Amino acid sequence: MRNAALTLGVIAGVIGLIVGFFTYGYTVFIDTFGAVGDLARQVENVTLVRGAALLAPILAIAGGAMARSNNLLGGIFMLASATGMYWAFGFGVFTMFPIAMSGLGGLLALGARRPDNA
Repeated sequence: MRNAALTLGVIAGVIGLIVGFFTYGYTVFIDTFGAVGDLARQVENVTLVRGAALLAPILAIAGGAMARSNNLLGGIFMLASATGMYWAFGFGVFTMFPIAMSGLGGLLALGARRPDNA
């Protein structure tokens, strides 16, 4: 279970990095060039989106990386990552996989009672 948590956390973090990069870039673009009619408007809470774009993927990768050695802290990090992504970005076509993978990895890490057999 720890190996699965590690894999899910790292993959969720990499996908989250891509989502975070584009959402952060979107907020900077709108700040620089202004809204484009009804097509592109600034998000409601820019600080939340930018903070989650940076922290949530890092928490997923760090949680996945430590899932084998410290499953409790790794699971908490991955669940915090999933919560942060959901809170800041919502659940949509681009966020459903990193949120689900990070959440499942966190649950698997928390549920691991003993080290995996090699």
